[in-house]
Amino acid sequence: MSLAQGRPYLAIPGPSAMPDRVLAAMHRAAPNIYEGDIVDMTRAIVDDLRRVAMTRHHATIYIANGHATWEAAIANLFSRGDKALSLATGRFGINWAQHAGAMGVEVEMIDFGQRAPVDPARVEAALRADSDRRIKVVLLTHLDTATSVLNDVAAVRAAIDAAGHPALLAVDCIASLGCDEFRFDDWGVDVMVAASQKGLMVPPGLGFLWFSDKALEAGRASDLRTPYWDWTPRAFPEQYYQHFAGTAPTHHLFGLAESLKMILDEEGLPHVWARHETLARTVWAAFDAWGQGGDITLNIADPAHRGHSVTAARIGGGGAARLRRWCETEAGVTLGIGLGMAEPGTPEAADFLRVAHMGHVNAHMTLGVLAVMEAGLTALDIPHGKSALEAAARVCAGA
Repeated sequence: MSLAQGRPYLAIPGPSAMPDRVLAAMHRAAPNIYEGDIVDMTRAIVDDLRRVAMTRHHATIYIANGHATWEAAIANLFSRGDKALSLATGRFGINWAQHAGAMGVEVEMIDFGQRAPVDPARVEAALRADSDRRIKVVLLTHLDTATSVLNDVAAVRAAIDAAGHPALLAVDCIASLGCDEFRFDDWGVDVMVAASQKGLMVPPGLGFLWFSDKALEAGRASDLRTPYWDWTPRAFPEQYYQHFAGTAPTHHLFGLAESLKMILDEEGLPHVWARHETLARTVWAAFDAWGQGGDITLNIADPAHRGHSVTAARIGGGGAARLRRWCETEAGVTLGIGLGMAEPGTPEAADFLRVAHMGHVNAHMTLGVLAVMEAGLTALDIPHGKSALEAAARVCAGA
């Protein structure tokens, strides 16, 4: 008998669970887009975007998704024939590099695989080998959503500096912003991209790009920039519409203003980071217990290299696909598919799934997902270790 009636729950890595307050803020008539409250609200939002990225530098808003902000960064940083060094730890790092290549950028990639973080020593060596200093930007994914690898941004910056290389550092924080600790200024970041639908708890549709004065100057000569992607009028508008190269995304802005208030002024970033860490460890504790009695493993062995917003895991013998299907049809919980961990259509592709714990998520939501997964493992006779829920509960209890 299916028990999927009632409110469904998406435990996928975006769109994340959205607070009722955010949705309610969006449920209103369209405002005047030429003057008045919307102008003041947008100014406050840009200030709050600086706060959430921990930077004094420039923040811009695009009507776009995260993939589009990759292209916004590329368009503003590069000219055709310029070179980038891409550091890949999963599908999304590879995809960002592919976007750059398709736009005319020469890309050198170091692929660290799907189960390990970036090695700063290899980054330093690659930059030292670039004796003519052709590499203009290093592209790094803070947290790759496909693999759940979390990279050490400050260590990569240190590697660039140790090599004495002038390359800028551009970081994809689409899956990590508002979940994992991130410090734009302290870590020496030059460009950062993110989107609305994950840790910022707003429906898909907004992309964000932050950039330093150094990046602004380095990108002035870019010949890839077009009127829409150009960050200059967005960051320094003479007229309100220039923030968005046209009509403002009014209702997304209402939702974003509310979510940033919740993150920054009510909960506070340090607690947001700590909450995500605890909920991530809750999920990991359950998987560790399940793995004691079955072919169930977390993708990243070392907890220090796991992101706190999403967990990638393997359940062998096609167990991941079977469990995902059961959880959704029988219990109303949707888990994330595995991305890029095996060739699509192969039997191995059915062995991977992801559990998201990002954004507007608390203990009962996370423990509820784990309880549903345990029920599914039992119903499907997938071998697994016992006491997973007890282990998860102990983490939430602070034991």
